[in-house]
Amino acid sequence: MPPHPKAEPPKIVFLFSDTGGGHRSACEAIIEALDLEFPGGFRTKMVDIFRQYAPPPFALAPDIYPTLSRMPEMWGLGYRASNGPRRAQVMTEMVWPYIRRSINRLVVEHPCDLLVSVHQLSNAPFLKTLKEREALGNPKIPFASVVTDMVTTHAFWYDRRADLVIVPTEAARERGLRLGLDPRRLRVVGMPVAERFASFRGDKAELRARLGWPQDRPVALLVGGGEGMGPLEGICSAVDERGLPLSLAVVAGRNRKLQQKLENRRWKTPVHVYGFVRNMPELMAAADILVTKAGPGTISEAFIAGLPIVLYSKMPGQEDGNVTYVVDEGAGSWAPEPREAAGVIARWVLDPAEREHVAAASRALARPSASREIARLLAGMVYNFQHANP
Repeated sequence: MPPHPKAEPPKIVFLFSDTGGGHRSACEAIIEALDLEFPGGFRTKMVDIFRQYAPPPFALAPDIYPTLSRMPEMWGLGYRASNGPRRAQVMTEMVWPYIRRSINRLVVEHPCDLLVSVHQLSNAPFLKTLKEREALGNPKIPFASVVTDMVTTHAFWYDRRADLVIVPTEAARERGLRLGLDPRRLRVVGMPVAERFASFRGDKAELRARLGWPQDRPVALLVGGGEGMGPLEGICSAVDERGLPLSLAVVAGRNRKLQQKLENRRWKTPVHVYGFVRNMPELMAAADILVTKAGPGTISEAFIAGLPIVLYSKMPGQEDGNVTYVVDEGAGSWAPEPREAAGVIARWVLDPAEREHVAAASRALARPSASREIARLLAGMVYNFQHANP
């Protein structure tokens, strides 16, 4: 339902940070869906909570994250040490004196009709600020949180003061219930993905002809994110040694060194090498197998494309559950070593029936309408609050 007409469209502010690509892409997908569902109905603003407002040293978080992501053991230690309702509360109280003024300044400089958190570290501090401001006579600002981890969701995501918590899976909802959230404030919707993935339609044969891929053999698509991270070269080598009847398509992202190494090497298996691409929906629709790290966004996009998934790496903590979810649901396999990944690929190439069975399981988990459902929920929050507080 569209919001109540005003002289100026209601404004929704999204709180995120570039500590991993998923937060930004989730924000962008929801904003895109709002524009599609309610053209001209809302003004939106994305605010990077660390880079734009956090005091030192917290402002450095987006710059430090790439280094931390290459030290998974340290990341996992920090994740486990903070992942509990009491521990999360203690950590918030410890940093509160340092961030209080910055958060209050953000709220003042970005007046809005709804605050939406797409980053777990913004929930407790912002809700604490909003409640303090209400106690001083300022009007209430509704607050929603969109959880972008699939299964192993950190306690920071769940705050009883939030008006709505939107989660991607039933497991994430159950986690919220165990942490004491009101079930009426928890909604299972799915992971927000861009419309270009959610609505992509294309004939596989035509796509392959356009891409120059073979029609007579399966194609495994290997991706490592925008930075081309992960053991992509090792997996290609292990697959190449097997002499399988398949082709490989490798997306090296911005990793020019990896791209050049792959392009300059002699392969027995046909290998198509790409740098940073903007046609990933097309590549996924043309492929038969996806080999990727365990990022929730890419996994959700693979579900929509109906691709069997080989997962080769994960961030300890929030991505552990992604692996469990994919494997337990029969949508893919966990293969952290290149030879293991090559073995899974070989099995699916040589047994098309098994490959199709896994593909069907992947397809069954797809939630292509998630972004639009989230957009409608957020619009409903604004509408209901305006009518309750004319």
